[in-house]
Parts: sequence; structure tokens; C-alpha cells
Amino acid sequence: MSTKPAGQDVPGFQLRDQLRALFEIGHHPLYPPPQDPGDLEGTIFQQLHFSNASHEKVRAFYVPPKNTAPGPAVLYIHAHGARYDIGARELIDGRPALAGPMGQSLADLGCAVLCIDLPGFGERCDKSESALAKKALWYGGSLAGQMLGELHSAFHWLGSQDGVDSSRIGLFGLSMGATFAYWLAAAEPRVAAVTHLCCFADFAALIETDAHDLHGPYLTIPNLLNVASNGQIAGAIAPRPQFVGIGDQDPLTPPHAADPALGELRAAYSGSAEHLHIVRDAEAGHTETPDMRRAVLKFFASSL
Repeated sequence: MSTKPAGQDVPGFQLRDQLRALFEIGHHPLYPPPQDPGDLEGTIFQQLHFSNASHEKVRAFYVPPKNTAPGPAVLYIHAHGARYDIGARELIDGRPALAGPMGQSLADLGCAVLCIDLPGFGERCDKSESALAKKALWYGGSLAGQMLGELHSAFHWLGSQDGVDSSRIGLFGLSMGATFAYWLAAAEPRVAAVTHLCCFADFAALIETDAHDLHGPYLTIPNLLNVASNGQIAGAIAPRPQFVGIGDQDPLTPPHAADPALGELRAAYSGSAEHLHIVRDAEAGHTETPDMRRAVLKFFASSL
């Protein structure tokens, strides 16, 4: 590992270019559904199927805009939690770590919403995370890079839909989805606002205590820590609105790893502190609290 401090003397635009390369932005396109979406009876959701360059079907759930006038939208990024069966259905059904399903709540704010199955999850769980990660590494990439590349393509598709204002698209994610939310926002300047819960910490600090091994192999991106820390990556989003929710009892965001990341993030927002919102619960673990949910919805209502 390099002894050079991550991101030292790297201008913002240069860091963004480096992140776009590491995150494989533009290298994993999703092709739009060839047919009309199918409504899920009795719900606000439509089920879509994109396809990728390998001709694999990629399931998605979509809440279309309520009005023809362009309005806000959210790209929702599902979590991991070793629940490979859930995938994009998290938008509809929620998961144990969430205070409740988020899809209806975002729709009630007037947002169009899209969530895709990431590789290895939902309808794509026929291939294991381990096999997918090894394959990507052997070809010189990473599973995280494939996931981020597909999410970027989904973001682009969402912004092209009738009734969506492409300048008012936010990101939401918890756990795995949280990390991808602020990574993608750092690499894509068109993201208007980002909310991430239960996964903001300095990876180098986690490595010191072996806590990084709590993350699955999907997250490993070669050389990332020699380019930037998570605090610097999230800081590259400034001055755009950003919401961070963490708990001090969460093994993925312990204080010794969360504090340096938050320090770097606050420094990046020193001239725009009103756009940085942090909810930190000393008693919370790896879960969204009711206070976080209320604050997230208020954040999106004001920022989008």
C-alpha cells in the first residue's frame, strides 16, 4: 500500500476523473426496456426489465412521475445485508434495517423513483457475489465497478423520462446502497442531492481493526485508498446537498472510523455548511431510526 496520504493535493476535477475510471462509469450500459412496463396490480409501481451488454435481464421497479410537468426523481440503491433475494424489491417491501418501505414515501413527496437489481441480487441472484467479484477482478475491474456503472446508466435513463427534471435527481441508499450513493454522486456532477445511511466510515481506520472484513468482496476496488478516502470522496459532492445518517453502535460506522470521515466531510462543506445534514445516534446500530426517516424525507422535500 502506498504511504502517500489519500487524495493529497488532488484537485477536485482530477479526483472526479480518477473516480469515474475506478468506478467504471460509462462501461456497463443498461439498455431500456423494449416493451411497455407492467403495472403491479394495486400498487404505484411498474416492473421493468433492462438488459445489459451480456444480454442479461435486469429487473427494476419504477414509480413514474405523477405529472407531465418535469419534477424531481430519486434513484434508489438497494442494500446488501446478505439478503440476495431482496434486491430491488426493497423499494416496495423494505428490509429489516429500514424503518419501513421507502417507495411510497418518496412518491408522496412527488418524486419519480427507480430501483434496479444489482448483480447477484433479486432476479440476478443465480450468480454468487464471490463468483462475480472474482470474475471482475480477473478481467481488471471490480464488482463494485460493474454495480456503479449500471447505476450510472440507470441514473441517465431516469433523467431522460418524460415528467422528470434531469436537474433534480437525488440518490438514496442504506448500507451497500449508501456507499454507492455517495460514490456515484462524487463521480457524477449531475446528481442534485444524496442521502446515505449506515455506511459512512474511513476504510483505512476500519482496516486497522480488521472491521473492513465485515464488508463483502463486492466492495473491493483496487487502489481506491491510494486515490482518496471516503471522507474526501463524499467531500467532492460539496456544495450539493448531502445527508448522512449513522449510529455509533453500528460495526460498519464505529466512532474511530466515522470521526475522521466526518471531519473531512465537514471541512469540504466549510463554505456551504447549510447543505450538509448529519444525523448521528449514539445508541443506534446498523439500522435506520425513525428520526433518520423523518429527517430524510424533510431533506428530500427541501433539496429536490
